[in-house]
Amino acid sequence: MKTLIGGAVAAVLGLIGLTFWFVEFLQLLAGALPVMLLMGGALALYLGFDELKDSWKKDAGVDGAEADPVKYKQEIDDLKKEIENLKTDKTD
Repeated sequence: MKTLIGGAVAAVLGLIGLTFWFVEFLQLLAGALPVMLLMGGALALYLGFDELKDSWKKDAGVDGAEADPVKYKQEIDDLKKEIENLKTDKTD
């Protein structure tokens, strides 16, 4: 109940203050709006660039998400055969 009364009092005081200082409120808004737009734009640029870097990594296959296990198993088998051939050539 205290919160409801406190909120109502704050809203009424805010409305009264806004009516008395409306011109000052508009000046504050005019000064704060460009700063907010600048900061929001910088954040959007940073997030967009970060997303672009992630897509470059994904396209290059750096994350390993596109790794083909069958290809690697085949390569391991080929290397094992080559090692066995080298061992038999040395012993001869």
